[in-house]
Amino acid sequence: MQLTPCACALALAFIPCGPALAQTTTAPDSSALPTVTVHGDKAAPASPLNADSAVLLNDQPGYASAAAGGVSALPVLNGFAADRLKIRLDGMEVTAACGNQMNAPMSYMPPAQVGMTRVIAGLTPVSVGGDSIGGSIDLSSPAPRFATQPGALLTEGGFSVSARSVNSEVSASVQATVASDSLSVHYVGSQSRAESYVNGAGQKVQGSQFESNNHAITVAARGDAQQVVFKAGQQFIPYQGFPNQYMDMTGNRSTFANLGYERRFDWGQLLGRVYWQRTEHEMGFFSAERTGTMPMQTRGRDLGYTLRADIDLAPEGSSVVRVGNEYHSFHLDDEWPAVPGSMMMGPRTYVNINDGKRDRFALFAEWERRWNERWSTIVGVRDELVKTDAGDVQSYGTNMMNMADLVAANAFNARGHAQTDNNVDLTALARFTPDAGQSWEFGYARKTRSPNLYERYTWGRGTMAMTMTNWFGDGNGYVGNIDLKPEVAHTLSATADWHGQEKEGNEPNWFFKLTPYFSYVENYIDADVIGSFHPYGVSTASGALLQFANHDARLYGINASWKWPLWRAAALGDIAFTGKAGVTRGKRVDGGNLYHMMPFNVLAALEQKQGAWSNRAEVSYVARKTLVDSNRLEPVTASYTVFNLRSSYRFNAAISVSAGISNLFNRNYADALGGVYLSGLAQTRSGSLQALPGYGRSLDVGVNVSF
Repeated sequence: MQLTPCACALALAFIPCGPALAQTTTAPDSSALPTVTVHGDKAAPASPLNADSAVLLNDQPGYASAAAGGVSALPVLNGFAADRLKIRLDGMEVTAACGNQMNAPMSYMPPAQVGMTRVIAGLTPVSVGGDSIGGSIDLSSPAPRFATQPGALLTEGGFSVSARSVNSEVSASVQATVASDSLSVHYVGSQSRAESYVNGAGQKVQGSQFESNNHAITVAARGDAQQVVFKAGQQFIPYQGFPNQYMDMTGNRSTFANLGYERRFDWGQLLGRVYWQRTEHEMGFFSAERTGTMPMQTRGRDLGYTLRADIDLAPEGSSVVRVGNEYHSFHLDDEWPAVPGSMMMGPRTYVNINDGKRDRFALFAEWERRWNERWSTIVGVRDELVKTDAGDVQSYGTNMMNMADLVAANAFNARGHAQTDNNVDLTALARFTPDAGQSWEFGYARKTRSPNLYERYTWGRGTMAMTMTNWFGDGNGYVGNIDLKPEVAHTLSATADWHGQEKEGNEPNWFFKLTPYFSYVENYIDADVIGSFHPYGVSTASGALLQFANHDARLYGINASWKWPLWRAAALGDIAFTGKAGVTRGKRVDGGNLYHMMPFNVLAALEQKQGAWSNRAEVSYVARKTLVDSNRLEPVTASYTVFNLRSSYRFNAAISVSAGISNLFNRNYADALGGVYLSGLAQTRSGSLQALPGYGRSLDVGVNVSF
């Protein structure tokens, strides 16, 4: 056993007890591409919101999640959020079919279906994706399992159940596999249900309950150096509350089909994929915690394909050229049916987006070369043609109460709507490995994103209509801008990685990584103030009416992550100090802070592993947030520190249990990326608009059984 004085001090500061996160391992990194994280035991609560896949990534440097519904948090990478990130689910590109992004892409793949995650912040290789400026996130199902011998039959399955006290949440999943050596069939189903959660002061956060049901079946076949995988499934969310939005989700049903193919040749590898998803989405009100009548219906359809060839120019993959073609089409109809007897919401259907279309056609080429044992590079270029269009619209009616929307509809219909963007992406990355204990990565990327359909084609100028477009959770109202230009981000980034040479699984036994970054964004899609209002008619509460507009912006910051073994002894097992820290700044070039920039934050933990036990004591600190967006009336949030304890025990290869306490000391705090507490103001109808409260203390338990 070896124990240094510094290690003693750290051990005293972070005494380990409590549960462990779902165990993760890191795949070997054979190129400048980033880490792949494999998520294992689904029953162990991976975070305070284990029903939402967005929080599976909370331990990744530079990553945070912006609060929304219980299964629909929005990912944030280095200050870039929502559509500025490329999200892929088993290679599918899925678009949020909602003006509030209640059905954000990651909400369609629950944790029970996730086998691997990959997070790429900033410098995204062109082969990984375009039409994004902040990075990429891939969620993938577990690899298909086959029997090991011809004539054998593999049968396996399992189930998991977990519960949380803070919102009476219960989540359950089942899975089963039947496979020969060449054919595999896998099913997974899951359900999560929760009441509204309670904050640290013991008060219910109104309108935060949810229910989510998901089913998926995967059929895979392999042989002769090739494999084909077909996955199909459905999601049904009957309700989901959004305490930082004016509306709630009253139904979301989606169906998808995804076919992937890969084959190995003497010259390299061919990969292809074709996919389709249909979404039927409804907003309104569903509980006594927030009442009203305003039905809203959205229909979305994603359709696309990917074709890529990886060509080996040298043996052992030391020189590879990747060329590919991608197509993605998104179609959207967004209508608000008339409310009988209402002079404001009738007598006609309000047509928000009519026959909205967003089609992308992309070509890319990328060269990855390992020059010697020390140097490797990736360079690539990608060209995308993006076409958007939408049909004519109409307001609820023609009376004085609808005059602002009537005038806006006439102006919108009087002009052309079609827009075409030709977007060019460039990426250049290099890695230098002077010895086995360190590596250095650095590079430049030019990444481009065209506006989404809501940014370009929402048109209503009435206060009510404008507040129905808002995925920021800030309590304001937005109107689109047909003339928006694409965002172009120029990003410089570098990573210094010091690590040990011993391995624990696929991960070094110790490491420390430091990543500074800087992005200059031309035509960043921000918002200009065009008016003001009082939310819910409360005279002491303030809201802004804004129009999407292009402004140049700068985003910069630094991330750190580490793992440091502290103690190794038979009596106590292995104890390590792990964590991440970071800070992000974002400003418009013409003045003003950008919205939802994460202040300085630290997530640190002591992890203990001994035999069948895994324990983790975790502290999360977020500094006071004072650099806020004044145009959006973004609230200042106080600093806060939250302690979590987690523990899991594996009885054998088939059964494991987990338990823990989130927010151990029941700290009452406001989430720095939570937006505002609209459902609370809707109930009290008094006071000012406050920041959304965070989760209070919760007892979390789970069990996982496989057979």
